[in-house]
This record gives sequence, C-alpha cells and structure tokens, in this order.
Amino acid sequence: MKILFMGTPEFAVPSLEALIAAGHDICGVFTQPDRPKNRGMKLLPPPVKECALAHNILVEQPVKLRDGAALDRIKILAPDLIVVAAYGRILPQDILSEPPMGCINVHSSLLPKYRGAAPINWAILNGEKETGVTIMHMAAEMDTGDIIAQCTTAIGPDETAPELTIRLAQLGASLLCQTIDKLSDKTAARTPQDHGNATLAPMLSRELSALCFSKPAQALHDQVRGLLPWPAATTQIQGIRCKIFSTCVESGQAVPGTVLSAGKDGLLIACGDGSALRILELQPDGGKRMKTADFLRGHPVEVGSVL
Repeated sequence: MKILFMGTPEFAVPSLEALIAAGHDICGVFTQPDRPKNRGMKLLPPPVKECALAHNILVEQPVKLRDGAALDRIKILAPDLIVVAAYGRILPQDILSEPPMGCINVHSSLLPKYRGAAPINWAILNGEKETGVTIMHMAAEMDTGDIIAQCTTAIGPDETAPELTIRLAQLGASLLCQTIDKLSDKTAARTPQDHGNATLAPMLSRELSALCFSKPAQALHDQVRGLLPWPAATTQIQGIRCKIFSTCVESGQAVPGTVLSAGKDGLLIACGDGSALRILELQPDGGKRMKTADFLRGHPVEVGSVL
C-alpha cells in the first residue's frame, strides 16, 4: 500500500520502521521542523526524520498545514492512506479527506480515555493499572474518530513514563501493521467511541511538579513516575530544589513531611494515610542526577525534621 507517514518523536519510529519492514510503499514522511536543543541550542532533526533519511525516504517539514501548500504536496505524493503517530499537529479537514482510504492514527491510550497530548503520563499520574494503544480513523476533533483496533497492557507498579512509552511504541507498531492488513482486505472493524466516557490528557506543565506529602505515598510515587522525563516531580531538601527520579512506597506513621530516616538507603518521608515515600534518586538544581544517599553526604538531613 502507498502510505504517507506523519510523526515526530521517538514513539513514532517503530511504527515507521514496521511499515517499511512490511513492504509498504512509504511515499513520504511529514515531520515537525528541526528544533534547537541542549545548551548549544543546535538545530537537531526529529527522530522520525533521522529514520526516514536512513531509509532514503522523502521528508517534508511543513511549518503550516492550513495554507494549502501541504495539501498540494500530498496531492502530488498521492498516498492511498495517511498514517499518523505522534505528529504533534492537528490535520485540517481537507487533508483528512484527501487519501482514498483516509487517515488513521496510532494513539497511546485506550480511547476514549486519555484523549490529548500526554496520555502515557496521565495514565501513570492517575494510578491506572493498565493502558494500551488504539488505532483509529481520524476525525476533525482531536482523538474522537472511530476505533479500528485496540491492544491492552498492564502498567508495572514501578514503570516510568519513558519505559512505558517504549513498550507502547512497539505494541502500536505491531497493531498498526495488523490493522492495515485488515483495511486492505476490508475486514477492519469500525466502532464509534463512547464520547460520554472520554477523559483528557492535556500537555504537562511545571505546575504539576511539586510533591505534597499530605497525599498518600502511592500518589506521589505515581507523580514521580508520570512526570518523567519532563517536567519531573520536585521537592525542597535543605533549601535546595531537587528533581526526583526514583522512589518507592513504604509504611510510616508520622506527621506528613516528617523525615523518618536519612542515610545509605535514601530519604524516607512520612506521607498521608500512614504511608511513607523513600526517595532513592534525585538531581539538585545545578547538579547531576545521583543516589539520594550521595546527596545526603554533602547535605545531611536531621531525622524528625519536617520538609
């Protein structure tokens, strides 16, 4: 099948590679423009662009999708189907209507739950025990199209958003190829979403970062896992703002925020509901990521003090 692929981050790469391996004719790739990154602010290509160029596939990086230029390029490429995976742009109706077989999307949640930009993060933040991938027909409104196929997977109790992203990217790639085979032989299902059960997964912000120890430790553990790699959960230790990278849940009865232990096993802090959170890895502002025990050697914390 002749396919135009649209995607940008690492999550989309396995889907593109799977389509190539399956023998589909990838007539082009649309991805977002190169962005300045790191301290040098050097322009770096998106992962999908790097993958496409490695396979000698035409890459387009339109700044706009509604000025007619992108549609003109799509008409020239003449794909049978457009496949979208984490492109980061909403497609206008004229593009959605152009391919004979329409446009389908690889979305990293079990729709209609977690429509939006950060479904993986919000599933973890909300303490979900399972999530999955949905392949859907695209509609004008975000993530509202009819469902073609879904695949469910458990979320590990200590699994972080980056770790889950890697797994869901692979699941999505496999499900995508199965779905396209069914679209080709006209056996694919088409199930409207139950919009009454929809939930949203908006973009993350730094406002979500601060840990509040009056909450149960499990909620804070989920916050730490769900906010990686950005913006990361944070707290103040000895007046130093620290990003928190790794924690575990224990029991501990004390006023929330009380330091229960501080040493070679990290920092144990009392939380709500008679629980406690052990901070295992952190990164102080201006410093590097390290074991909490190493941080405490230079910044000792008194047991019984309250954060």
